[in-house]
Amino acid sequence: MTEHKLKTWDAVDHLEDQEDMVLYLNACIDEDPGDGSLVRAALNDIARAQNMSRLAQETGLTRAGLYKALSPEGSPGFDTMLKITRALGLNLHFDQGTH
Repeated sequence: MTEHKLKTWDAVDHLEDQEDMVLYLNACIDEDPGDGSLVRAALNDIARAQNMSRLAQETGLTRAGLYKALSPEGSPGFDTMLKITRALGLNLHFDQGTH
């Protein structure tokens, strides 16, 4: 019997273009439990898909600092989140919610 190894699923493998990234991030924003954990995880995935070294250079943060800020234990400030989203070519907008 042949043993098959399953590859761990990684969102990065499915973020092929800007539209994918926006849809993914918006879905995570909608489903976030209120602590920012899903948004942070989505930005981490998007950053890895886009090249973390380039992102570090564009944000003025270190690569290690980005990984730390976007890790599950991270707690990036709003200024850091803005730098990251802007460097990823994403815009942050607010609209009237349904709550």
